[in-house]
Amino acid sequence: MRIAILGAGKMGVWFAKFFLKEGYSVVLADRKKEKLAKLKNELRVETAADFAEAVQGADKVLICVSISAFESVVKAIGSSIRDGQVVMDICSIKEKPVKIMHDYIKQGLVLGTHPVFGPGSKGVENKAFVLTPTNKREAEFAEGFKKWLETRKARVFVLTPKKHDELMSVVLGFPHFLGLAACDTLVEQADYAETKKVAGTTYRMLFTLAEVTALENPELFSSLQFNLPDMDKIENLFIEKAREWLNLIKQKNPEVVAAKMEQLKSKLKQTSRDYEKSYEIMYKMLEAAEN
Repeated sequence: MRIAILGAGKMGVWFAKFFLKEGYSVVLADRKKEKLAKLKNELRVETAADFAEAVQGADKVLICVSISAFESVVKAIGSSIRDGQVVMDICSIKEKPVKIMHDYIKQGLVLGTHPVFGPGSKGVENKAFVLTPTNKREAEFAEGFKKWLETRKARVFVLTPKKHDELMSVVLGFPHFLGLAACDTLVEQADYAETKKVAGTTYRMLFTLAEVTALENPELFSSLQFNLPDMDKIENLFIEKAREWLNLIKQKNPEVVAAKMEQLKSKLKQTSRDYEKSYEIMYKMLEAAEN
């Protein structure tokens, strides 16, 4: 099996290492030639002069570039893709990239994928993958790929591109927004460094989210906020709820606050299929933050 990886950023390098470890032949391509030459020596991997050259002879192609560069890369390889090849992407949004692949790639098969983890992951065990087929052929391939990933203990979900983006608005877009707003608030505190020294688990979770999102690639944040559906609706709802809670606190009435919290608990029970397991997950997160 020969896999062409287009884009030598952090995730491109992660997948190059992953597939090499799986025993596959990997060819890597990137516009930054100095970086590519360095990776050739470090990973002992084959490199290509350009994206079109990389896909020639590859069984599968994995596009690991930013959403801003995505269309130009797909356009560059479109005429080089032959029947029998599979082209996948790893963008955090799916409707736009999947449409672009279908627009330019007329041979072979395309499949939108989203590995819902970062380059710091040690492997795919217990990591989430989303696959977004749009027709019968893609669905059949996705089913086989799903089984392959599951043998490596990944958690795999098959969704439409539209459903994926709707879920990612909450799963990725909102936490990024929340994290940046929290970071902007925390760094305004003169004793921020000292607060971290005396932090408990809850505050550790907060400043970890705040700092991780603030240190994230600005292009990722922009692509999520600009392309995922209904981000303004979700974020405006959050601001509305924050004002609502602030008004409750200003009343300084413990009974009112307790009643509101009971309402939330009731809603959680109604929306969670496994309410007890949600507690288990929460405690595991708290333990991870403590460590």
